[in-house]
Amino acid sequence: MKICFILVFVVCVYMPISEGAGLARKSLTFPNKTMNSYVQLNPMSCPNLFAFTLCLRAASEDSHSYGLFSYATSQNANELLLWKWSDTRLDLYLRDTVIPFSLPAMNALMRHICVSWESEHGEVTFWVNGQRSARKVGRRGKMVRGGGTFILGQEQDSVGGGFDIKQSFAGEITDVNLWDHVLTATEIKAVSESCNSLGGSIIDWSTISYSARGKVNIQDNKDCTT
Repeated sequence: MKICFILVFVVCVYMPISEGAGLARKSLTFPNKTMNSYVQLNPMSCPNLFAFTLCLRAASEDSHSYGLFSYATSQNANELLLWKWSDTRLDLYLRDTVIPFSLPAMNALMRHICVSWESEHGEVTFWVNGQRSARKVGRRGKMVRGGGTFILGQEQDSVGGGFDIKQSFAGEITDVNLWDHVLTATEIKAVSESCNSLGGSIIDWSTISYSARGKVNIQDNKDCTT
């Protein structure tokens, strides 16, 4: 008697729950830590950077460590990473260089965070709600390689993947903008106080193309009334 076994292979693919362009006045809410919920931002181009300013608004009550912003290239998964530790430390990773900052602890209140870096002097500065940190130095004379992948909600261990639920973000994030130069103190303060400020030259929250996967809520944040 012949016995036939039929093997059924089931392939699970996480299809985008949302794709589009433009997130003006919208927030991304990640209700829980997961290993498959994230939003990929797709700028028109991303050249090699010898300076940048990255700004965003975020809130999280998660007391564990997580990635707040992840940019990975084929050369390094931590090409540009904002990493929040379980204490009040917020680190900027530039490839294999870590520049740590002790900043006010994250909580349920939305806050505006900016970080800038320039290659010539290696100067790194954080801003929280328009208030400047002490300046530090890192990756002097180097660059941030272009052509990588931008992810919100997860920390990349490989380009576009390698996610770990323990390192995922749970909370709300909005107004993510990336410039290819260092903004002035006046410009950063203006950006931190305005809902209608000029978007970044590389990532412009109001026009950016994006794809969202998993459990991500995209909704009006109602922060601006006009």
